[in-house]
Amino acid sequence: MMKTFLFALLTTAATAFVGPHREVRSSMALQEAKGAEAISALTKDLEVIFTSEQVDEILPHRYPFALVDKVIEFEAGKSAVGIKSVTKNEEFFQGHFPGQPVMPGVLQVEALAQLCGVCCLKSDGVKEGSIFLFAGVDGVKWKKPVVPGDTLVMEVEITKFNAKFGIAKAKGKAYVNGGLAVEVGEMTFAIAK
Repeated sequence: MMKTFLFALLTTAATAFVGPHREVRSSMALQEAKGAEAISALTKDLEVIFTSEQVDEILPHRYPFALVDKVIEFEAGKSAVGIKSVTKNEEFFQGHFPGQPVMPGVLQVEALAQLCGVCCLKSDGVKEGSIFLFAGVDGVKWKKPVVPGDTLVMEVEITKFNAKFGIAKAKGKAYVNGGLAVEVGEMTFAIAK
């Protein structure tokens, strides 16, 4: 499972989201890696832009509703790539569904929205202490379930952003094990002080 996660993280996050300016380790190197130290070394070049603690300074969300663990790629007001590690201890798994836990689709969309919040709230022209409010969503497609032990690798692109008027629009995708889990055609936000 760890190799599957690393392969997904390295190929999906680095290739699809981060772009050609980052070195991507080959799948062969991943398959040849043995043991925790060797597997861990494959992610050594993966830069963390915002840690969980730094995300907490940007967003007001707290456990159990904080859905961005870290940000690994970031361009203020334009795009971001973030990670949510989905554990069996998530409170929503108690009722969704007992014996066959699945992360609710609306929380997958919320995780993408929170990543948009980080992207916009850290932009020039946004007043300190502003909050990011989800105003609408359209074109959502769920492709595969997200279950305990998965790592949700999310990418968002801000398609419209006006800090002065406090509006933003974005689109996003989230992947699990190299496969598309959810795609959102458009999210709309209001930024308020």
